[in-house]
Amino acid sequence: MNIIIPMAGLGKRLRPHTLTTAKPLIPIAGKPMVHRLVEDIAKVCPEKIQNIGFIIHPSFGAEVERDLKKVASEVGAQGKIYYQEKALGISHALLFAAELFTGKVMVAFADTLFKADFTLDTSRDGIIWVQQVADPSAFGVVKLNAAGEITEMVEKPAHFVSDLAIIGIYYFREGEKLKAEMQYLLDNDIKEKGEYQFTSALINLQKKGAKLLTGQVKEWLDCGNKNALVDTNQRYLDFIKDQPLVAASVKNINTVIIAPSFVGENVVLENSVIGPHASVGAGTVIKNSRIENSIVQRECRITYAVLRNSVLGNFVNFDGSPEDVSLGDFSSSA
Repeated sequence: MNIIIPMAGLGKRLRPHTLTTAKPLIPIAGKPMVHRLVEDIAKVCPEKIQNIGFIIHPSFGAEVERDLKKVASEVGAQGKIYYQEKALGISHALLFAAELFTGKVMVAFADTLFKADFTLDTSRDGIIWVQQVADPSAFGVVKLNAAGEITEMVEKPAHFVSDLAIIGIYYFREGEKLKAEMQYLLDNDIKEKGEYQFTSALINLQKKGAKLLTGQVKEWLDCGNKNALVDTNQRYLDFIKDQPLVAASVKNINTVIIAPSFVGENVVLENSVIGPHASVGAGTVIKNSRIENSIVQRECRITYAVLRNSVLGNFVNFDGSPEDVSLGDFSSSA
């Protein structure tokens, strides 16, 4: 089994955090979101994951590449890096990892996290994972027949077609066939809205006899903007609340940690209240503050603050009053 993760987008909706950190490496409950995604897939995958291909923008840099390869190694796979400079659609992006489209393949978007209670049936031609949504007009949706097979896929329908939204995780038993359909789009310059659409390749695959089914998830978690990121962090902490979440190296001086909260290595907490639903990155120092339902990344310095529904990047210095804030790396409130 190979997994391909297209993640070359620059994450503009999450700025300023994505100006210095690739969006999929922003932490959720103490781990990069792409790490959480890979772990989630591994839990439902019954077969060994051989390779994980990460399709990134060249500007992400060597440190990001090392981090991604480490994510792959932690589930026993080999991490491979591919580059996409210009965004021309998902089919275009995926073909940079064309060598991985052999045999059984999964495709997963890096900002999609989920919870599921099933084991993937790898005998099927293809599975598209969906979730029921209240407003399907903002998503790609699928329509099913009585046998549960996908009969139609529509991107952001103007009129009601289905309330089963495609969440961005796919399985294919024969990756070679999908690769051929994506390559056909590029070879014949078949675009929609200026891009080589993944849905177009899936429709062509289906027309040639592939039976595509749906996989239903229990919960679909979005990481598209700051508020969604905070909400997803909260839900994930609830999911893993029975795991050890406070590092042994934390220095706690007269501080209350309210579960579920994540506190990383070598954090110093003094005269503060942390949580519930706070994630605090390694090396951070927090004094005389209250932090709840927030994400604080590495090596921050926070004093006399009350933070709720907030995201702080790495190396932030914050000395202040009650706030709902979003500060990128190396920011200072002084």
